[in-house]
Amino acid sequence: MSDARVAVLPYGDRALLVELGSTDRVTAWTAALTEHPVPGVLDLVPAAETLLVVADDGVDVAALGQRLRALGEPVPVAGRDGAPYVVEVPVRYDGPDLADVAGLTGLSEEEVVEAHTGRAWRVAFGGFAPGFAYLVGGDERLHVPRRESSRTKVPAGAVGLAGEFSGVYPRESPGGWQLIGTTGLAMWDLDRDPPALLRPGAEVRFVVAR
Repeated sequence: MSDARVAVLPYGDRALLVELGSTDRVTAWTAALTEHPVPGVLDLVPAAETLLVVADDGVDVAALGQRLRALGEPVPVAGRDGAPYVVEVPVRYDGPDLADVAGLTGLSEEEVVEAHTGRAWRVAFGGFAPGFAYLVGGDERLHVPRRESSRTKVPAGAVGLAGEFSGVYPRESPGGWQLIGTTGLAMWDLDRDPPALLRPGAEVRFVVAR
């Protein structure tokens, strides 16, 4: 059954912008269209509340828009082997902002760690650098603002919180997220196929590094 709330708008002469209104719906649509591609779609670019659908050469974009409008609301999509695509990320909870996050949330530092590891997160969309993924679906008690002032250097592997999101910095860069830990996993590796470890729709489980 199609969803009347889906707005599909022209975006130049080779793309369509699907307005979905929430990150959860963007995640579900991206995962569904990745696993069950619609003919004529070259690429998908998810964002917080929209999904950019890029058409292949020679495709009738108006007809593609009609096909997208006719789609039913997707359900969570399993991986190709029938199981969800799950990435386990071991974290040393030694971040410089762990105490500040505890103060902002009213939790102890141990409770912050328990909250961060207690639920599976979901990759919603990519961010400011190759390999950076915005993760959603975590414990609502961890919704905290960005730092008042950004750091000029955040190390690769830093695990942070900002708003409803969690994320892992793929490389050293400036950043204003609240840093609660570090991981040794490479988020972006050109020798890996695909290079990004965390892809839209994937389930991410943070665990305490041993």
